[in-house]
Amino acid sequence: MYYPKQFNLGDIVETKKEHPCGSKQWEVIRVGADFKIKCLGCSRIVMLPRPKFEKSVKKIIKSAENLEAEQ
Repeated sequence: MYYPKQFNLGDIVETKKEHPCGSKQWEVIRVGADFKIKCLGCSRIVMLPRPKFEKSVKKIIKSAENLEAEQ
């Protein structure tokens, strides 16, 4: 059975490949069947289907869920 990975709004993720601007870090700004992510290097916004996004993510750098718990 397929269990989707848990991503939250505001998470900072690192991708396997670099964006043309040289950054690998992205902020998640929309979650659902599609993901909208913003490059932290050049502020470009990209929309990806969930399977492609999940394959491209290497790790979660900062989780928005952890940041809320600390405050």
